[in-house]
Amino acid sequence: MNMKNIVSPLLNWYGQNARDLPWRHNRNPYRVWISEIMLQQTRVEAVKGYFSRFLKAAPDIPSLAVLPQEKLLKLWEGLGYYSRVRNLQKAAKQAMEQYGGKLPATYEQLLALPGIGSYTAGAVASIAFGQPVPAVDGNVLRVWMRLTADDSDISDPAVKRRTERVLLPIMPGTRSGDFNQALMELGALVCIPHAAPHCLLCPVADFCAAHRMGKELQFPVKKPKPPRRVERKTILLLEMDGRLAIRRRPSKGLLASMWELPGFEGVLSQADAVAATRSLGLEPIRLQPLAPSKHIFTHVEWHMTGWRVQLAPSENNQLVWADAENLVKRYPMPSAFRPFLQIYLQGRNSGG
Repeated sequence: MNMKNIVSPLLNWYGQNARDLPWRHNRNPYRVWISEIMLQQTRVEAVKGYFSRFLKAAPDIPSLAVLPQEKLLKLWEGLGYYSRVRNLQKAAKQAMEQYGGKLPATYEQLLALPGIGSYTAGAVASIAFGQPVPAVDGNVLRVWMRLTADDSDISDPAVKRRTERVLLPIMPGTRSGDFNQALMELGALVCIPHAAPHCLLCPVADFCAAHRMGKELQFPVKKPKPPRRVERKTILLLEMDGRLAIRRRPSKGLLASMWELPGFEGVLSQADAVAATRSLGLEPIRLQPLAPSKHIFTHVEWHMTGWRVQLAPSENNQLVWADAENLVKRYPMPSAFRPFLQIYLQGRNSGG
């Protein structure tokens, strides 16, 4: 079947059903770029508030290029995958040096910027600059595998590259941005993951091989991921004179350059927690066990327990001591620590 036949009904459907999203209000290349990076691995509803706050603090490439790192990470706090925002700033600096503070207009030039892969380059090039290039993300792959009843493993990068090649000839000229967004929107609203697609609402159901066979749920095929590694940690909520101890994580690796609550590997007993506190040059007065918490990253799970530790007054230069206001407004901290941080913040708000 000639897959060019899906273009017109899909564009008509998108024109009538596209969600009203803030980054769609205009096609400014910078806005498109920021939204596409934010939307990677993140739900649309979660991104809306972040998008407006980020654009207010860094409305263009020149302001993003010079934004202090701590403020940059604070704006991204809670979105996760922090390498995305670090690469945003690297790309902004490169754009300042090479393109006069603007994003380049071609797919190939966009692809050469830090943090921009084939999907993001295709999305920005097609949506913002009208280039006839595909933008294949997870939603598009799922739609395409069902349309073509392709049982290839979609976790294989070669399958994505092949799909990009197959889609390229059917790109509808200057409306390629709308076409790419229509495929994404169809995957988000109709041809949904992990559940039966809403085929009665689909504008291209007549062209769908999986639908004709009644095998929609058999596509796409994805090889199971290996189980995530589990790391057990004990978090110390160290309080002295109403302030909380935090420290900066290393500049490379997981959660690089973010701030964290001090922690130790393994599950610490009360005696172990006392010894760990003293190893930091601090003297505990009172310890209170905290409820366990779990945080899931892409390849690892943190299974955390914790102790709230009241400390005797002392001098300690290994750690930074922050009050509630600075913890909220200044220091970017990963959401993994949020359940423990909230205990301290609630205590300060209640006068405890």
